[in-house]
Amino acid sequence: MNLFTIFISALLINNVILSKFLGMCPFMGVSTKLDSAVGMGLAVTFVIFGASVISWFLYYYALVPLGLEYMELICFILLIASFVQFVEMFVKKSSPGLYKSLGIFLPLITTNCAVLYVAQDNITQGYSLIETMVNSVAVPLGFMLMLVIFATIRERLNGNDVPESFRGNPIAFIVAAIMAIAFTAFAGLV
Repeated sequence: MNLFTIFISALLINNVILSKFLGMCPFMGVSTKLDSAVGMGLAVTFVIFGASVISWFLYYYALVPLGLEYMELICFILLIASFVQFVEMFVKKSSPGLYKSLGIFLPLITTNCAVLYVAQDNITQGYSLIETMVNSVAVPLGFMLMLVIFATIRERLNGNDVPESFRGNPIAFIVAAIMAIAFTAFAGLV
């Protein structure tokens, strides 16, 4: 039951975008097209899961035994930067179209605060390895869910008659605010 609670909480209730407001740069930048949103969501899922699991092992099997817990932030940043470079090279080689559509936002995963947040939150919450894995899947799936929902809304908005002063980012921010309000309804779920 605890794993289910962690999963639902990270996916819907404490959604990294709508309740923590982390990862807003790719949320606003990549969510203009559905295929780019899905591609970014998958890349972020892979990076968050891999970086979080590796950082859990790094923390508990290297930093804690050596008494270097204070080096957590620097080690996690280096780990995430390396992992994102690996993902970028992989996407560039395996899917050039996706790599081109993601553009500058793929290397920006390195500076996506959501990735670092999840790695540190797993340690702060004292999660076991299994709990870390569940949380590290649920958070990016929640991120991807918001990207996909937002991308579909923005695609529909582009085809509608929006007043000139609200076109582009202004209407996108209004929709994001309404989504954040709507998702507070999940707060009593678990």
